[in-house]
Amino acid sequence: MSDGLGLPPGAFARLDEEDDAAFYEEPRLVYHIDDHAVAALTGFYRTVLPAGGVLLDLMSSWVSHLPPEIGYAEVIGFGLNAAELAANPRLGRRFVQDLNRNPSLPLPDDSVDAAMICVSVQYLQQPVAVLREAARVLRPGGSIVISFSNRCFWTKAVAVWRALDDDGHAHLVGLYLRHAGFEGIETHRLAEYIEDEQDPMLAVIGRAPARA
Repeated sequence: MSDGLGLPPGAFARLDEEDDAAFYEEPRLVYHIDDHAVAALTGFYRTVLPAGGVLLDLMSSWVSHLPPEIGYAEVIGFGLNAAELAANPRLGRRFVQDLNRNPSLPLPDDSVDAAMICVSVQYLQQPVAVLREAARVLRPGGSIVISFSNRCFWTKAVAVWRALDDDGHAHLVGLYLRHAGFEGIETHRLAEYIEDEQDPMLAVIGRAPARA
């Protein structure tokens, strides 16, 4: 069992247990979802991320898919490849950190207005610990948007993710969020899978609770 999730032993095992830093050593300056899914995600961000707010981009890359016409006070990125983070023009602060090894975020409580994890939640081996940290740094009521498609680096995705379909993935992410203390959890289907020509795109959103 892990964090009370009720999952079986080995749920967070991966086919490739080699060091993640080595796997992500070479920059990948490409989209990991198709253009249709990117546009759908950017449109969703336009409606749910607060303009002028401080954003936390967890498991970030060279692009954050944010609406280009909207300004934010700051976008803080955490990722595994320094070159990818340096290439992302939206990031104001950049942290190279393996969240599977160290889920603690070096940020103050209540310092972020919204957070995102884009097409990467399937790689987390301590998802509840990471999301509890996200809840800590979010201001009360702040949202986290976790998006995913059916694409992934198969050997780095955890076993429970590999065993599920799209709806199962949404249920699993909702489970993570509930156990991390998030409220108001909703699933949004942003883009449909169409005959191998378009990626499905889903987003699960949760809100940080009020402080006791």
